[in-house]
Amino acid sequence: MKLYYTHNLNPRVAVAVARHLGSPVEFIRASPRDPSQEEAFRPINPNTLCPVLVEEDRTFWETDAIACRLSMLANSDFWRIGDELPEMIMWVSWGTHHLTRAADPVYFDRVVRPTFSDVPGDAAQIAEGLRNFEKFAAILDETLADRDWLVGGRLSYADFRVATSLPFAGAASLPLDDFANVHKWHDRLLELDAWREPFAGLD
Repeated sequence: MKLYYTHNLNPRVAVAVARHLGSPVEFIRASPRDPSQEEAFRPINPNTLCPVLVEEDRTFWETDAIACRLSMLANSDFWRIGDELPEMIMWVSWGTHHLTRAADPVYFDRVVRPTFSDVPGDAAQIAEGLRNFEKFAAILDETLADRDWLVGGRLSYADFRVATSLPFAGAASLPLDDFANVHKWHDRLLELDAWREPFAGLD
């Protein structure tokens, strides 16, 4: 199997999952939007985006699908099944569509944009992202007041997915320190080598 990745938010999660599970994949850093690579990349992902998992004659090109497939192959309950599956899906969806979506424009303007442009970001867009981040981080903080992990009292993919943007909280100046329970929960995630340094030794 081959896992194509970049250093952006979603590929980082996919690589962290693979390394946490000890998946037997070859990690390949890609540049699918590079004009010299885009057409060659399109057959494995028509969106020309990473991450992509290539398994024999099949490809999976969304982070959640990749996490599900790798968990299945590892016979791991990292991707929950049974009665805990709906709750895990709830958090996966919530993290993607609310917390990460709020953080994304802030991350882009403060972390990604400076790597290719000196033009300042949209201040109004950043302010809106921060307001939304604070709104949803408060919900997460309340949830984590009486639990260490989001689903079933033990680590799951839901934790990785909800925390997608948090490794960049410092660089993006996200107000993580205002949410003590979220901060402690993410500190627990950072104790995992796979989450703290998913790209270690790969590039």
